[in-house]
Amino acid sequence: MTDVVSRRAMLELSVLVGKPVDFGQVAGQGRRFVPILGGTVSGDFEGSIMPGGADWQTVGPNGMLQLEARYALLLGDATVEIRADGLRSGSPEVLAKLATGALLPASDYYFRTAMRFYTSSPELAHLNSLMAIGVGERLPSQVRISVHRVL
Repeated sequence: MTDVVSRRAMLELSVLVGKPVDFGQVAGQGRRFVPILGGTVSGDFEGSIMPGGADWQTVGPNGMLQLEARYALLLGDATVEIRADGLRSGSPEVLAKLATGALLPASDYYFRTAMRFYTSSPELAHLNSLMAIGVGERLPSQVRISVHRVL
């Protein structure tokens, strides 16, 4: 069987995040969003993450997060919208530590997103026709995501 995801990341995102806004419990699950404040893009393209996006999260009773993020990249003069759906899961002990802001190795938990890109830039139009998998790591004030092309 051939590889389904590229081994080399096409992008490295360093996403600066703000303090979560908590909506409390809805139907037995926590609801919140995390504002996206900016950040940097490196790899196949260089640029920045524009402030103003957000990561909407559903927190299960076991601490697992379902993620729905929308944000924008500025790559040169081109803008690229990202939509990412994913999850962060792990043992109850690890998820409890992450919830307190503890810094843990990414290998201690599972953090993946399915990503789509949208742009009107002719130079970046190929991004409209691909999917990617983001492999994430949560840090105190940022999220690092290695973005791999789905082949």
